[in-house]
Amino acid sequence: MSKIQVLDPITIDKIAAGEVIERPASVVKELVENAIDAGATAVVVEIKDGGISFMRITDNGCGIDREDVRSAFLRHSTSKIRSVDDLLHIGSLGFRGEALSSISAVAQVELITKTKDQTFGTLYRIAGGKEETLEDTGAPDGTTFIIRQLFYNTPARKKFLKTPMTEASHVGDLMTRLALSHPHISFQFINNGQSKLHTSGNGKLKDVIYHIYGREIASNLLQAEYDTPGLKITGFLGKPIISRGNRNFENYYVNGRYARNSIISRAIEDAYKDFTMQHKYPFVVLHIEIDGEHVDVNVHPTKMELRFNNQQEVYNAIYSAVDQGLHEKELIPHVEMPEPKPAIQSTPESKTAAQSTPEPKTAVRSAPEPKTAVRSAPEHNLEYFMSKMKERVLAEHEEKKKKEEAVTKQPVNTIQTIAEEKTPYMQNTAVRPQISTQTTAPEPPKQMELFEDHLLTREAMQKYKVVGQVFETYWLVEYDNSLYIIDQHAAHERVLYEKTLKSMQTREFTSQMISPPIVLNLSMREAELLNTYMDRFTRIGFEIEEFGQDSYAVRAVPDNLFSIAKKELLIQMLDSLSDEIARNQSPDLIDEKIASMSCKAAVKGNMKLSVQEVDALIGELLSLDNPYHCPHGRPTIIAMTKRELEKKFKRIV
Repeated sequence: MSKIQVLDPITIDKIAAGEVIERPASVVKELVENAIDAGATAVVVEIKDGGISFMRITDNGCGIDREDVRSAFLRHSTSKIRSVDDLLHIGSLGFRGEALSSISAVAQVELITKTKDQTFGTLYRIAGGKEETLEDTGAPDGTTFIIRQLFYNTPARKKFLKTPMTEASHVGDLMTRLALSHPHISFQFINNGQSKLHTSGNGKLKDVIYHIYGREIASNLLQAEYDTPGLKITGFLGKPIISRGNRNFENYYVNGRYARNSIISRAIEDAYKDFTMQHKYPFVVLHIEIDGEHVDVNVHPTKMELRFNNQQEVYNAIYSAVDQGLHEKELIPHVEMPEPKPAIQSTPESKTAAQSTPEPKTAVRSAPEPKTAVRSAPEHNLEYFMSKMKERVLAEHEEKKKKEEAVTKQPVNTIQTIAEEKTPYMQNTAVRPQISTQTTAPEPPKQMELFEDHLLTREAMQKYKVVGQVFETYWLVEYDNSLYIIDQHAAHERVLYEKTLKSMQTREFTSQMISPPIVLNLSMREAELLNTYMDRFTRIGFEIEEFGQDSYAVRAVPDNLFSIAKKELLIQMLDSLSDEIARNQSPDLIDEKIASMSCKAAVKGNMKLSVQEVDALIGELLSLDNPYHCPHGRPTIIAMTKRELEKKFKRIV
């Protein structure tokens, strides 16, 4: 049998490096976090070959004193904490003192650093844990790390790295998270000589989101703010229309630290439950500030996991922050149809014809001219027709501009007639201030809260007009220069859900006996859950009694569940209660589950409804807390403006 012996320091360092350094992104994470802790306001990260052969991290932080340089590369040497008591109030991103030791054990490291008080900087080289050089050098204030040949002395580790492109993408994702977590710091990421990310560091989180994710997401954000003693939440929530198929867009930072935590993820997704469809996940960027004594970041060497000692309070706070943010504004999706692509590309002949056309007014008056042109060049029929249509539209807008400039005399012609017909709509700026009479660039898609004509208000009750039904599923409603399309099934589901939930909360229900009873065979954990919540089940209309060892008989259910009461439904309800963390109102959880099940009785698509029934349905929809989505996250109503329709028919451009 082999003897037990203590490993040599180099082997120990390489084993420790395996815990902290998994890939180039791990190196960048540790060094950039050190730069943030050093008070840097600008950080530049440059990599080549995915970071496998070369990484350079430069910051303008406080730098490292010459006498501390050697100590910085020793295991468990740090300036962040002094004793075990400091672990309870960690305010820095790094604190374990393992990063530099682990990196130098598996790579060739060059450090150039200078503090403000020093005349010269310090150059230090170390490779494979062995010191090579320590000398003076010229350098600006701050620190630069150059990492070459990662895992050069551990080929077994190096072969598990992915392709340079994949490794570079991991570094890019990391830089994105760091930029979102610290908007007051300017981050630049350079890959193979190309700048991939460069934030301004102006402290505005929305600017960083725009820079990283683009206009579509930045224009569909809702602000989130929540403050309670010991916990503060700020950030932005994506509207339901920009939900994604995975959790990669759930960005949350605890005390400036990016980490993954199931409690936070679940709170966010539960708050979005009524707004997103199944298997869709929201876009959020949340900054969570919590007292250090309530959070444990010393769970894993990479500091990517967190634990809370007040999990329920954290869950409730995050849920409330997201829920309040989502319910503040009307969330009716605004539909825009894409512009049709031209079927025929322009030719030199058509360009010449377009350039030689007379003034717009003349073009409109001389009606016979297009016929002659069509006969002489039949191969350009569609092109010529479209060019003439453009001339007419331009002429119309020219005339409209002249009217706005208060020209005293205007020629009476076809254009003036068209303009006068459109004037009541175009000049209705008191009702629709966002519509301009001047020619503007195409507007991006917008949510309906940007308009002043809200369909889902009690004041709108007397003004909307039901136009009719299409496909025996969707109802068309006209209201204040907008067309609303309502899905009768989704709308009825929402009405049934909230009506059932309200009746259960006010205990307005009856029990319905079932025969034969439903027998549940439960595990020990499921039986414990059922006994824990037995009084809540009883209060809402269930009658459940023991039926032998680990078996229970369900003899009565709430009357609204009678037609759909099945064993699977009851087991599913117990499963939803099995999670350790849930919202405080456990009765509400049970009620919501029952209410969502009762939606199976909603009117389906392809079912004929009368206008009176739809009127009643819309009236009930107006009284709901969340009339915009069914309980499963599908929209109940979408909208299209009159302006959008007129743009499609080229009445305006």
